Amino acid sequence: MSMEQLVILSKLEQEYLLHAIEGALPVQDARQFFLWTQGPLQALLPHQVMVCLQLGTQDELQHVECLHSTVLDADLLGRLVDREDGLALRLAHHCRQVARLPALLDAGPGADPLKAGQGLAAFQGELRELGLENMLMHGSERLPGGSTFFVLFGLPHRPRPRHAYFFELLLPHLHMSLQRINRQQAQARAGTLARPVSAREAEILHWVREGKSNEEIGLILGISGLTVKNHLQRLYRLLGVSNRAQAIARGMALHLFDRPPQPLARAA
Repeated sequence: MSMEQLVILSKLEQEYLLHAIEGALPVQDARQFFLWTQGPLQALLPHQVMVCLQLGTQDELQHVECLHSTVLDADLLGRLVDREDGLALRLAHHCRQVARLPALLDAGPGADPLKAGQGLAAFQGELRELGLENMLMHGSERLPGGSTFFVLFGLPHRPRPRHAYFFELLLPHLHMSLQRINRQQAQARAGTLARPVSAREAEILHWVREGKSNEEIGLILGISGLTVKNHLQRLYRLLGVSNRAQAIARGMALHLFDRPPQPLARAA
């Protein structure tokens, strides 16, 4: 697919595109986002399922959302959005590493695997097995606040470069909407904590994110490694997690790293 080729929009496509852009501007919450994806976005880029991925600065999965207007089989849904090995996540990692974005894949009847391009031919059989036949995907670059990926599965027509062009024009609006919604949801979840994260816990979590061991954190803060461990155990219970990686991910979701922790007085 060459994005350098000229794409001339029909009058109807221009109207759909303008409507989609205008419709994205007031989106503030998950409900409005869903209505926009099932209305203006569907008019321009009809599809069966859209999977939205929020990735952290190290490409770790922070949030996944699946939007569809019909009931999906539980097995199909799981295979698309599984947090460890879902098709959408694997496509995102593949495209991040070797493929140019936006990316499209046709797996319908008569599709030539030699024309899949970008190493995507390996996914054709899986798409056919799931009954989706094709996909269109785009995502943001790595950004300080994390990146987003969006996968459209089951387009009624074979995806073409002009569809990828439409997706590229809409990506900033998709990205900003999802970031806004995730921030709003994180703030809501933060309000459900039994108590606020203490300054000491925030400080320790900061150094955990930097890859420091309990002993190293203790040396930095002037406390023992055992005291650090005790703080972490209390923090795990507060955040509802069981290990360091989960605590970091939860802290990122709650935006605990948005501001540097305030240094506390060090132990003598």
